[in-house]
Amino acid sequence: MNWRPRLVALDIDGTLTPVGSNDISPAVQAAVARAADHGAQIVLCTGRSLIGTTPIAAQLPSSFALCSNGAVWWDPVRDEITKRTTFEPGPTIKTLSALLPGSVFAVERTGVGSLSLGQFLPNDLWGVTAHATFDEIAAVPTPRLVMRWHDRTPAELAFAVRELELPGVSWTVDHTEPWLTAVPADVTKGAALEELRVSLGISADDTLAIGDGSNDVEMLRWAACGIAMGQAPATVQAAADSVTGTVLEDGAEQALSRFFPA
Repeated sequence: MNWRPRLVALDIDGTLTPVGSNDISPAVQAAVARAADHGAQIVLCTGRSLIGTTPIAAQLPSSFALCSNGAVWWDPVRDEITKRTTFEPGPTIKTLSALLPGSVFAVERTGVGSLSLGQFLPNDLWGVTAHATFDEIAAVPTPRLVMRWHDRTPAELAFAVRELELPGVSWTVDHTEPWLTAVPADVTKGAALEELRVSLGISADDTLAIGDGSNDVEMLRWAACGIAMGQAPATVQAAADSVTGTVLEDGAEQALSRFFPA
């Protein structure tokens, strides 16, 4: 195959690393480095907050990071936030609290950590977590709100929100945990990548994306070549052009090696 993408968008959890881990395998690191050596713009495109993304960026030659599903743009080279889109989280928290009793919430404090309403599990949140009241959290415009539904399964959460309407936000649910992420309306990985692509002057035909979650669907559809990880749900795989190995099989390395062989 002679085609080599000029923009490579990479999800983190379930793609570059096991979910919640900062450990990138040497094979995946080497594959990303080869892509960068061939001139590709490496873009980390993740649901993680900025503070959760920085340990990953430190291990890779990334050009840009689109964090919080595209609500926060960060330049790793200059260590500078270049764009931050926020929303008022109060109405969303009220709606979800009524629908999902026992759920807990946290709003992102970019570059610091989170304000939480309720107790999350250990290692759920990146950075410093400060506990707050509803009024305190509702008063903080945020790029990202996360919710965990305690003592429930991902399938139970997906069923409970099947007809959910949340005005003013974009939201996705996780397939590995009973977890929902909300960001400002019209913010998605795909939309952020399109804006970035245009600003870089890269052709739409020169884009590659690799991901595994429901928040990656728009990104996989956006790319000229979208590749789903082997453990991705069927709905995510259906949005991709092809499927690679699982994260435990270094599927990202397998995918990148098709275009940037060792």
